[in-house]
Amino acid sequence: MSSAQNIFFEVPCLTESSALVSGLSIQKKWFKGADKRIIGQYLQKFIGYNSELFDFLGVTPFIAGTDQNTSIGFRTSKFVGTIPLRAPDTGKQIGDFIVVPRYTTKDRYEDYIRILDLLDEEVAYEQKLDSLPLVSGRNFRPPLYLEAVRFIKLLEKVGHSRWHKFDHIEKDLREPNGQINWNKYITHEYKVEMRQIFPVSKNTLSENHTEYRQMRYVFDACRSELMSPHTPLKLKAQIRPAIQFLDEKMAQFTPLKVDLFNERFIDAPLIKQLKGQANKVLQHNFVESVAWRVDFSEVFERFVQHIFKRIAQEHGARLLKNSRMKGYSSHPCAWELRHLEPDAILQKENTSIFIDAKYKAHLYNRYSTSDSLKEEHRHDLHQIMAYMSFSKGDDKKGILCYPSNEVSIKELKYKNPVNDCNNSVKLIGIPLSVSAYTDASRALLQAIS
Repeated sequence: MSSAQNIFFEVPCLTESSALVSGLSIQKKWFKGADKRIIGQYLQKFIGYNSELFDFLGVTPFIAGTDQNTSIGFRTSKFVGTIPLRAPDTGKQIGDFIVVPRYTTKDRYEDYIRILDLLDEEVAYEQKLDSLPLVSGRNFRPPLYLEAVRFIKLLEKVGHSRWHKFDHIEKDLREPNGQINWNKYITHEYKVEMRQIFPVSKNTLSENHTEYRQMRYVFDACRSELMSPHTPLKLKAQIRPAIQFLDEKMAQFTPLKVDLFNERFIDAPLIKQLKGQANKVLQHNFVESVAWRVDFSEVFERFVQHIFKRIAQEHGARLLKNSRMKGYSSHPCAWELRHLEPDAILQKENTSIFIDAKYKAHLYNRYSTSDSLKEEHRHDLHQIMAYMSFSKGDDKKGILCYPSNEVSIKELKYKNPVNDCNNSVKLIGIPLSVSAYTDASRALLQAIS
């Protein structure tokens, strides 16, 4: 069966309302044992069967129409990923539900990798290990090059530093100087010429140690994957300088096969990261393809912070990321907020601008009258204004960032007629794309000026 036949439905993230799919067409392909006359009941049962996995991927199914005209549609959120589904008539597994990035290129993960490289941070995907295996198998799981790129970047950092360890080496010496392997010695001491040969173990401090040779083994696997046809051309060009450096560095080490690295407490933080990433690469082909997701709201938040950090550096301002404003009260209730945490605060002289990034579908649905969009925007607006209340001046400024197809700026002004206090919120649309980075930087600079 081809991969296309294994797909139940594919839709971009941040879709407010997908195209409706006829219940009868679903019955014909997937629910063949279902009664056409009550297809609506089967769709309800289908949603119930798969509710846990729909929740995991942030998907909200909805039903429209009645009787044989019943259809199903889907609302997606901040997550990208794949989940397996079961049919309501038999309970058996059917196709996979796939949520793809909004800015899909020929390779759907290419821009995602380029953004993470720009940020020089890791945003890992999350797996639901207790789910059924994906019908599409490896076709729609996160590709190995996602992990290989991260490993190469970490190994390059280690390669520019010195990673020495004591290596346990056994040598045959003519004097018993060190720890002697007596069990091995007695196997040949009956020979006269071997009685003065002692198998001695010594610990030597060297860069050419066992774990570096094991890293060479993982490096070879990653290099092979990144240079394969599976990897996008732009990503190959981007990672090639690091691979060329490591080709020279790792040439001195003979590859040593390894199944899993032991992460020790005494390891340096960078080495712990490297070992953890190496284990992800090693386990990638042995872990069954199961439900998985990536939280793109985290990617978007860090992307916005990165742009503002650059602006702050160029204009003598200070950027505070995820600064916590602690709350205090006597006899606090369990549901009280203990702190407020804006994504960023841009500070210059006596001016504070509060920034919040929301990976939501509002600017993809500018003319929608959806109640859910209105309520979410009301919540976002109240939240940014709560942050702005900590500004000392009468003119309070905030920036609310949403993803969009193109860079856009809109100002929302609110005035209190009692004391003439003004609140100004700039609504900024930012494409989550490396190619839009420069335009987005200009727009945000304009927004704060």
